[in-house]
Amino acid sequence: MSNKRLEALRNEMNERQLDAFIIFGTDPHKSENVSPRWRSREWISGFTGSAGTIVITREVAGLWTDSRYFLQADEQVKDSDFSVFKVGLEGVLDYTDWLSTTLAEGSSVGVSADEISVSLYRTISEALKGKVISLIPSEDLLDIIWDGRPAIPHEPIRELPLSVTGSSREEKISEVRKIALKKGSGSVLLTSLDDIAWLMNLRGGDVDHNLLFMSYCLITQESVFLFGNIRHLSAVKGLADQVQLMPYGSIFNKLKEEMERQSSLYISPDKVNMELFTLIPATVSLIEGRDITTDLKCVKNETELEGMRQAHRQDGAALVSFLHWLDTGWDSDNQPLDEVLFAERLLTFREQRKTFLEESFSPIVGFKDHGALNHYSATPETAYPITGDGLMVLDSGGQYTDGTTDITRTLLFGKATQQQIDDYTAVLKGHLSLGSQHFPDDTCGYQLDAIARMWLWNEGKQYRHGTGHGVGHMLNVHEGPHVINQRPINVPLKRGMVVSNEPGVYREGSHGIRIENLVYVDDAESTEFGHFLTFRDLTFCHYEKRLINKAALDDTQKAQIDRYHESVYTQLKDLVTEEVADWLKEKTMPL
Repeated sequence: MSNKRLEALRNEMNERQLDAFIIFGTDPHKSENVSPRWRSREWISGFTGSAGTIVITREVAGLWTDSRYFLQADEQVKDSDFSVFKVGLEGVLDYTDWLSTTLAEGSSVGVSADEISVSLYRTISEALKGKVISLIPSEDLLDIIWDGRPAIPHEPIRELPLSVTGSSREEKISEVRKIALKKGSGSVLLTSLDDIAWLMNLRGGDVDHNLLFMSYCLITQESVFLFGNIRHLSAVKGLADQVQLMPYGSIFNKLKEEMERQSSLYISPDKVNMELFTLIPATVSLIEGRDITTDLKCVKNETELEGMRQAHRQDGAALVSFLHWLDTGWDSDNQPLDEVLFAERLLTFREQRKTFLEESFSPIVGFKDHGALNHYSATPETAYPITGDGLMVLDSGGQYTDGTTDITRTLLFGKATQQQIDDYTAVLKGHLSLGSQHFPDDTCGYQLDAIARMWLWNEGKQYRHGTGHGVGHMLNVHEGPHVINQRPINVPLKRGMVVSNEPGVYREGSHGIRIENLVYVDDAESTEFGHFLTFRDLTFCHYEKRLINKAALDDTQKAQIDRYHESVYTQLKDLVTEEVADWLKEKTMPL
């Protein structure tokens, strides 16, 4: 199927004298997850992974992806004309270097103007400049050849009460305006869906797992224009009295019109696409930076933090009830499970919680050597049956009416090897060390990353992913700008930020281990040396004690595990059945 689609795309490229065309598989808002309409990478190639870049020339169709998806990419494109370029392997060029090497001087490279951000356009243009290769923002060629392309989604929209958000729409808009003026701009263009949802205290269902709705927002000192589905937005009581509601597609004409009256505009070049950017007159003074709302929403207020606590209690109750069922009620002979059915069964336990809305991402269920693929996505064709001895990496989460969860536990089926016990214990020690660390104000995530890795490093072990990512409040499970990883990202951790703590270790062909809690940044103490912060656990679910080598723990680490397990039991015992509570008490007994 994809071969015919390639032919149709190349015909459109030839008509426009394009020597190459790039497909990123994102939407006009630069979302990490996209609705079916913008799953262009999947439509053209058959590859369903969440990260990858497609480059089509007149002779070659290439898919660039990273190590998380090497096996999946090979399998999904094996019967097509696509070649897989495995990013990070020796001798594999990135797609910009490959284009510079492959195309002749004076060639033209096309990309859908609504799919490429301003900053990425600049980066690629600079990389191709050496051979005078032009990058041309064009119309969406796939829209011409994609028969039956899904429509732009517009699901119902609901408002979050002040008891959930802790801050009104008016207060947030006022703060954005105030900060924009300090930055020298009288107007702000927002295109990021999660930023707009947070600002407006609204949630939707246009993107799976993320509670978002398709929208743009233009803020001036006099007015606020919200672009989206008028019917659903108008149904939100009082919204039209506070902001001007306009159809989703009218952003283009309205932006041009408003910019004729404005002298300045604040944008995020990482989020605004080239289709919108080209509409901004040269007479407008552009101030660029990270979206103001991104910095505001990543610091949760007390109401949001309490909502996250409540959501994690409900999620913990669901997960331990599921684990109890696995431990006591599941008969593998009469109820065979594979990785896909395992995830479906876990979902039924979450659905029993009254405040549960949906999963916060597609769960990762990796049994045995699949667990070594840290972003493995099981399919009915690839799913392992859950039989025999082995470890399972279970990474899952939920959206609740008061918060978002993300948890990873490594489960043991049957008996563990000594290597598995040693690996798990080293990962757990890193997880505990980071989770209990105190650090001064203005500390960034990269300054803490080694704390989670040191126990693995001391044993000659390593993991390639980041240690922590920010998490939204009833929004994206991946939220910036703060992270904990090895890259020197200069974003200090602040009180109220929520971030994951998830070290791991992965042995190809054998097993994977990852332990993840969500934590929030809180005050620790103030001394003559300054103010210090620390992390507080949000996640409540016991560790796998059968995988812990107690002899490798010191007294402080043992006490930390015991305190955490005591809190797990205390927080969850009244939210589960008496039978599950008795089982959980045993699982959380002191080491």
